[in-house]
Amino acid sequence: MSRDVMPRHAVTLEEVAQEAGVSPSTVSRILNGTARVKAEKVAQVRSAITRLGYKPNVFARSLATGASASVGVLTQDIASPFYGDALGGIEKGLMGSGYSPLIISGHWRTSDEEHALELFLSRRVEALIVLGGRLPEEELRHLARRLPVAVLGRQLDLAAPDSVSLALDNRRAAYDVVNYLLDRGHRRIGHLSGPQDHVDARDRLAGYRQALEERGLHFEAGLVAQGDFHEPSGLIGTQLLVARHPDMTAIFSANDQMAYGARLALYRMGLRVPEDMSLVGFDDLPGSAYTTPPLTSVRQPMAEMGEWLARFVVARLTGQKIEPFQPRLELRLRESVAPRRAP
Repeated sequence: MSRDVMPRHAVTLEEVAQEAGVSPSTVSRILNGTARVKAEKVAQVRSAITRLGYKPNVFARSLATGASASVGVLTQDIASPFYGDALGGIEKGLMGSGYSPLIISGHWRTSDEEHALELFLSRRVEALIVLGGRLPEEELRHLARRLPVAVLGRQLDLAAPDSVSLALDNRRAAYDVVNYLLDRGHRRIGHLSGPQDHVDARDRLAGYRQALEERGLHFEAGLVAQGDFHEPSGLIGTQLLVARHPDMTAIFSANDQMAYGARLALYRMGLRVPEDMSLVGFDDLPGSAYTTPPLTSVRQPMAEMGEWLARFVVARLTGQKIEPFQPRLELRLRESVAPRRAP
């Protein structure tokens, strides 16, 4: 094989040390987070790592240190298509890094999440990714002093340079959805809300109410049916709303799964979407583009956020840099909404 097609050799820790002008042991301690050196020296080492493209041998390090080479991932429901997108992104973000995900569901119960944390720490995970949940902020802040922590779906102050939280403006997105329906002539808009001990559900209800009131419409508690983010509650809630408010012309569901239940309820009651009832969801699950009709929904970039959080913790564990990420919500317009027909 000619020299110009030889594969590039793996950069060694010793080469990084030579490039940075420090000892190999200093590089090792900086990578392990145990070095007590000046910030300038840490910057030199990280700069050398970036220039040379150094990839630490995580497996070898785990053998030497007893660390697990794993990242704990606390999800809420491993079967949920919503969290499934984020888990797929995390898997992609960890690919090739030498770190493997250890995934446990918390089921939106603090006791289950606390138990998951105990399991993660007993397995000596080197970082933690938390998808939603109810763990107290102070507890997450305490964990962030021990290892990198990345939280999705909550706006927290973890007060640690190796930790981060990503949250989306659910209130604004719901506000935009309702204004979109109002702009199409709808005035009697029902809302399938999520459980009110869930911050996303509260924010989406608040955005729904704010949009109505800013347009001079009175908020009616009777136009809100509380669900649990699953399809059966959307079906039951829609039956209740239509029975109570036959003049209703649109429904805003706090997530796509409840919107699927709403669509079935409307079908069984002989109401057409969108001719008789416009319908909007939230989350833009993969199946929402293939419902009948395709569902207008708010897209949350769950896969992209999951991937970025995984890359973030890997960067913190390996002393590399990562560009900031600002996720955005987007209303995906499809055929489930039509202008309100004249009475």
